[in-house]
Amino acid sequence: MPPDAYVDRLMGKLVKTVLVSLEATEAARDAVAEILKRGAETGIFFAKGRGTQPPTTTGFELTEQDRDFLRSLSIRPDRD
Repeated sequence: MPPDAYVDRLMGKLVKTVLVSLEATEAARDAVAEILKRGAETGIFFAKGRGTQPPTTTGFELTEQDRDFLRSLSIRPDRD
């Protein structure tokens, strides 16, 4: 396969992946909006998986990308 065709195929996969990700984000935002409209609260909880070691540190820091993602779902990441 010539290099250009290979790159074109990879670019096509990348575009498809980004579009699927955007659609999933929109679907999640719609679901959160419906939950809020019905009067319930939303939240994201993290738990350790089966067979994993507990973290050596407590807590974690959200990156700006994490905050942007949560805001895209109408979740306020800095709410106290």
